[in-house]
Amino acid sequence: MKFTEQSIHRPVATTLLWLAVMIAGVAAWFNLPIAALPSFNQPIIEVSANLPGANPETMASSVATVLERQFSTIAGLKMMTSTSQLGSTRITLEFIPSLNINSAAVDVQAALLRANRQLPKDMTNPPSYRKVNPADDPVLFITLDSPSLSLDQLNDFADNLISPSLATLEGVAQVTINGQKRYAVRISVDPAKLAARDLSIGELSTALAAANSNTPMGSLDGKRQSLVITANDQLQNAADFARMIVANKNGQPVRLADVADVIDSVENVKNASWVNGKRGLNLQVLRQPSANTVAVVDAVRAALPKLKAQLPASVDINILNDRSVSIRESIHDVNLTMLLTVGLVMLVILMFLRRVSATLIPSVSLPASVLGTFGLMLWFGYSLNNISLMGLTIAVGLVVDDAIVVLENIVRHIENGVKPFPAAVRGVREVGFTVISISVSLIAVFIPIFFMPGVIGLMFHEFAVVVTLSIAVSAVAALTIIPMLAARFIHHHPDEAANAPAWSRAFERGFDAVLNAYTRSLAWTLKRRWLMLVLTLITCIATIALYQIMPKGFFPEEDISQVRAPITAAQDISWPAMRDLVLKVDDKIRQNPHVLDVVSNSGGNNRAFIFITLKPQKERGKMKDVLESLRRDTAGIPGAQISFSAIQNLRIGGRSSNARFQYTLQAVDYDLVAGWAEQMQRKLRESALLKDINSDAERRAVQAKLIIDRDQALSLGVDMQSLRNVLNASFGERQVTTIYAPQDNFPVILQWAEAFRADEGGLEFLRVRSKTGQLVPVTAFARMERAAVNNSVNHQGQIAAVTLSFNLAPDVTLSQAIDEVRRIKNDMAMPANVFGAFAGDAAVYQESQNSQLWLILIAIAVIYVVLGVLYESWIHPITILAGIPSAAVGALLSLQLAGLELTFIAMVGILLLIGIVKKNAIMMIDFALEAQRKEHMSPHDAISAASRLRFRPIMMTTLAAIMGALPIALGIGAGAELRQPMGVAIVGGLIFSQMITLYVTPALYLSFDWLQHKLGLVKGAAKH
Repeated sequence: MKFTEQSIHRPVATTLLWLAVMIAGVAAWFNLPIAALPSFNQPIIEVSANLPGANPETMASSVATVLERQFSTIAGLKMMTSTSQLGSTRITLEFIPSLNINSAAVDVQAALLRANRQLPKDMTNPPSYRKVNPADDPVLFITLDSPSLSLDQLNDFADNLISPSLATLEGVAQVTINGQKRYAVRISVDPAKLAARDLSIGELSTALAAANSNTPMGSLDGKRQSLVITANDQLQNAADFARMIVANKNGQPVRLADVADVIDSVENVKNASWVNGKRGLNLQVLRQPSANTVAVVDAVRAALPKLKAQLPASVDINILNDRSVSIRESIHDVNLTMLLTVGLVMLVILMFLRRVSATLIPSVSLPASVLGTFGLMLWFGYSLNNISLMGLTIAVGLVVDDAIVVLENIVRHIENGVKPFPAAVRGVREVGFTVISISVSLIAVFIPIFFMPGVIGLMFHEFAVVVTLSIAVSAVAALTIIPMLAARFIHHHPDEAANAPAWSRAFERGFDAVLNAYTRSLAWTLKRRWLMLVLTLITCIATIALYQIMPKGFFPEEDISQVRAPITAAQDISWPAMRDLVLKVDDKIRQNPHVLDVVSNSGGNNRAFIFITLKPQKERGKMKDVLESLRRDTAGIPGAQISFSAIQNLRIGGRSSNARFQYTLQAVDYDLVAGWAEQMQRKLRESALLKDINSDAERRAVQAKLIIDRDQALSLGVDMQSLRNVLNASFGERQVTTIYAPQDNFPVILQWAEAFRADEGGLEFLRVRSKTGQLVPVTAFARMERAAVNNSVNHQGQIAAVTLSFNLAPDVTLSQAIDEVRRIKNDMAMPANVFGAFAGDAAVYQESQNSQLWLILIAIAVIYVVLGVLYESWIHPITILAGIPSAAVGALLSLQLAGLELTFIAMVGILLLIGIVKKNAIMMIDFALEAQRKEHMSPHDAISAASRLRFRPIMMTTLAAIMGALPIALGIGAGAELRQPMGVAIVGGLIFSQMITLYVTPALYLSFDWLQHKLGLVKGAAKH
């Protein structure tokens, strides 16, 4: 190779070029962003629409369906789900990964404009959208507290300063204020006093609306001066409104205070937030889909000091549930793991080469490859994350392989008496093709990942690129700087062996003993080649059998020390009861010894969310044990259905649910699918394999239904619109006017006093003005009944849907849970018009299961093609690939012994094994073919000599690869549960396959050679 010889003869140029590569790599390392996982595009948009007072069925038919028809025409729409509740509809649009989210947002805006004319006229505010994944958890919480300010005063700062400032930061999708206490004036009307003064609540509402308008008054335009007209007509607080005259009866003014209690209050009294048991405010920051969590948190933290400087000194700002903390800890520990791996690999090289100079030379390929890869990663726009750094850590054990092969061959020639420079040229010339073969075939393993569809393919695309880049850089280093350094710093001294340290001599004696034992056992197996063929067949059968029985999972569950706990209560629960229930759960959770911080949020309906920060991992048990302890602690709280799930960095899809995995039933008839979903939910709860079974169908809500005698109402002169207005003003929280303050606008809310809104008895006091001017009791033409109704209506793809969510019981795999859900569904014998499918993580798991075997088979096929092209042979690639089943057996057995599932991470480890294991066979076969061609050795003598002479580099490279994966396999450091399956698969597969391939490859080489001679496929066979 001319460029190799040029590198040997031009040391200054070679050294400067590689120094430039490493310096550029160091600069790139400081500029690479930090992330939990590779960034992949997951465009998700949430659309919200509100129609106050509309029931769920009305929202679903008149709002959700209209919008869904328009959205369904958008190109690239992958999934559309909607939830319609009282007065609101939320639609989540998930697009294909290749679509830019900004382009999708333009299409969504256009669809909203087209739908506007078909939406109800009562919808005063048009639907809006946000580029946010509603299923994603907040990246952090910001808590506000002050000993001297009230909650509504704190809310002013949160609403007008902090929230809008943070919402404009890059990557921030939404900043939501939990426990919001925005100032409002509340008017609680006494209907008895109102009726005594011959007033209706509708008339009171009209008077309030007219009393505080904010319209322009004009101006005075004189010859010399122009004056804008203003007045003191604005009412600013409760005291102002209380003095207001709302009517004149019998010549006497009726003030608002005569018929109502008027107080300074808050807009929403039915929400609250607690931080570690203390009432307060918190802001949750949600990131945009595909935004970098660490970058978003850093931007928020950088902005907070400037915001705090504008707040009163008594306001205290704290950050809780910071998801970037676990990411930084994980990246820090991966870096330490990489350094440990480098040390172990260098130790392996030192043991085999027995001298410091020979150890340092191949070690140069480590920083050269890693730093060179950092530079290329920055160029490609990648980040330092768990997946890319895991690939680099594994690559540390691989990138020295090429250098070891080159250096070992050069050293062998030098020890045989050849001068260093000729030895370097001859050595690299002999193994140059071997290095290229090993590298190209190893890179070929990742070709299927580059074309793998779906979210998993996108995420591991970066892993494949990073490992490919490091291998490519290491191959170039092995063929350039390694022989250049060897030619100048490796010298043979005849008395070197005698003067070697005691440990070196002891290791060499041990290695010679092992080599001699291997040589003798190899000779025995070559006489019994049929035994090795049977062993190969057994490993193939064992691979298939182990794969079938192996417990399978989707993605290792991360432990980032954060837990989410949604609470679901009775659908007709009141706000005071819900508040007390949340406080009971909050108190129980805070008493748990594993818990550090608790943030509880309740929004006024029957659902609440608790976010838990756990103590560091070294101060508590494993996540599954912590979740079980939390379930035990809260199991005795009546009326609360609580689910506990570990927050994950990987969140697939936009479907929000109370548990991690989902199964969706669909049918055209919502009542039909909801009925079957209830039955299936009961069956799922009976299973010991599943936990935290939830449903998004709410059919047990109790409503007070007004039964109207229309004929009687008409005879009394009452129209339906007047009745609806009176009902809304009495039992709703109706904003009747607005306070226009200099800094903000605040609502004025009208409703009946609490005592008259407690039950149906309040209907006795309700009066409506008839067309004749009389106040008519509503009970004269209507009565109220209670009835069970749907509290929500859900769609998926415009079809009615109910989603059941579940978590896994301890030590249960996702494959077992999926089989259990399928069994239960099949046993129920649902009608054909009710169909179901898994959603979210469970659906992606199913897709990955279908693609995993194809991924392995395609990788093997690609390597076969590459090796066939390199060797111009049909047979040699088969010989090289014959060790793969033994590696798979070792990997699967190791995973079972370690108690780990066969996740996609582990499968990628097995994929890597395919590329690593075949290098042993390549080194043997390359040498044997060269010996047959140049030294005219027989196939038996050639493969025997190749096995003996290549034994040292084979052991060195295999041990280096094992040491590269060992720290990962041991599960050391934060986030280790994500990386460990790959490390265990690689270490176990290498150890087992090493014992097999050293014997199987020579036996197959001779067997295929005999077969070719028997079939007359080799010319000149008689010479051998």
